[in-house]
Formats: sequence, C-alpha cells, structure tokens
Amino acid sequence: MKLHVLHRTHFSYRLPVRDSLNEVRLQPVDTAGQKVESFTLKIAPYAQPKHQLDFYHNHVHRFDVLAPHNALEVEASSVVHTSTPPDPATCGPIVSLNSMAKCLDLADCYDFLQPSTYVAVDVDTAKVATEVTAGCVNAWSAVIAIKRFIHDAFRYQPAVTNVHTKMSEVLRLRQGVCQDFSHVMIGLCRTLRIPARYVSGYLYNGPADQLKGAQASHAWLEVFLPGHGWIGVDPTNRLRTGERHVKIATGRDYADVSPIRGTYRGTGERTLRVDVLVTRQDEAITQQQSQSQGIAVTP
Repeated sequence: MKLHVLHRTHFSYRLPVRDSLNEVRLQPVDTAGQKVESFTLKIAPYAQPKHQLDFYHNHVHRFDVLAPHNALEVEASSVVHTSTPPDPATCGPIVSLNSMAKCLDLADCYDFLQPSTYVAVDVDTAKVATEVTAGCVNAWSAVIAIKRFIHDAFRYQPAVTNVHTKMSEVLRLRQGVCQDFSHVMIGLCRTLRIPARYVSGYLYNGPADQLKGAQASHAWLEVFLPGHGWIGVDPTNRLRTGERHVKIATGRDYADVSPIRGTYRGTGERTLRVDVLVTRQDEAITQQQSQSQGIAVTP
C-alpha cells in the first residue's frame, strides 16, 4: 500500500516568545515492511533543521527559532510504501515462555525488559500477566492472550488520561487511548521476559473501516521472539501491524519517541492544534486534482 501522511502541529502564544529550541521525530523509518519514498519538513518561522539518529536509530530533526514569534508551525509530509509481514505462527517454531529469560543476554533486548518512565515491571503487573496468560505454552500465544485481554477488558476513552499517565494508573482505570494500551501491554510482556518496545506512528483507516486511533498519531508495540525478530502488535485494534500502519520511531515508552518536544522563553499561555491526515496515495492525488479544479471532495 502506498500511503501519504500529513502531520501539522501549530502552536499559538498569547505574547511573543523567543529562544525556541526543538526536536521532532516525524520521519518514518525504512524497515523490512516499510519503504520511505519521500519526506519533507517545513517550519514557520523558517528554521533549518539538523538531522541525526538517536540511540534507538530513530530520525531526529533539531531546530531553533531564536527571534520573537507569536506562533510556531511544524509540518511533516511523507510518502511510504507498506506491506503486511507474515504471521509468526506460520514461520517456524516459537520458543516457550520459560526460554524467553535468555533474551536478557541480548544487547538489542536488554533495554526493553526493564522498567521505564511510564512502564512498571513490578509484582502487581506480574500478577496480572500471569493470570492473563495462564495455560499459554509459547511466547506468541502469551502475546495474543495479553492483546485479547486489553482489547476486551479496557475501554477506548479519550480525555481520561494524558501523555504523562503511567501504565499502573491505566491498569487501574481500565480505560484510555492507544498510548495507554500500548504501555500496559509492554509492561505485561516485560514481566514475562518478553522484550517489548513502544512504537509511534500512524494508522490508515479506509472509508468503510472503524479502526481506533486513525487520523491521529497512533501507538502500538513490538515484541521480540527469538528466530522471528521484532513483531508489531496493535492492542487498541486487536491486530498484528500491517500495511495500514506507518512506523515512525521506537523506544522504551512514549518518553523516548514524542513527536515534538522543546523549550522556549516567554509566556506559558499557548494553544496547540494538531492535524493528521493519512490517505492512500491515489486518494491524495485525486483530492489535489479536484481541489485545483475547484471541486470539494468529501472524505
């Protein structure tokens, strides 16, 4: 599938601010199931971003706006080719849950088995994980059981949590959004010694579908299975990730991959607006052609 992603963030300040120092993680990554055709980043007031890779090999752009300004807008536009990976259940044997403890010896997995800013690995989490996966023999069946538990027992409810809500609170509330459900599943997996990492990105929602988290920044996780590598799981929609998912960045939890972060000098009174649009590339072309001819297109 060829997808076009437009992500626009607009800050407005009541009084002029200055010395705005920012970093963004908005550029999709190239993976086995995803190839990036193009990426552009526009900043207003104009700033020249500097690109680098962070510790987890995510694309990071840093930029400064030092002069006084009343607004800041960051617009990222991407075209990405995506595909659905094969089901791990059909791609060879999967190790037992008891064997997953060996992943602690793998450098690429160690960070994703530890507690992190928003994810607890404690006795309470372990108790829930053990109950949910009772009877599961291998690691993938345990992952499926946890995914089913979150989808069935938790309610998708915006505005009851925020970006700083920790998984322990979500586990108590049993409601939240995609970020919260991903944190909970990561914590439950880690207590079972299944390496799990947070993924930020987007989700394409077709005109007849009702997937949660579409047309906004989306979040899911990846689990590591020896012999299979990292496998994407979307607990919000009870899915394995596939051609509808556009991957931006990975980390221990949201703290490692927030799309935009920064500091500035000036008033604390500001407003924020975020617009995200994910379309199939042929749909994007049709919209552009129609708009250039003065024709309104209804999604």
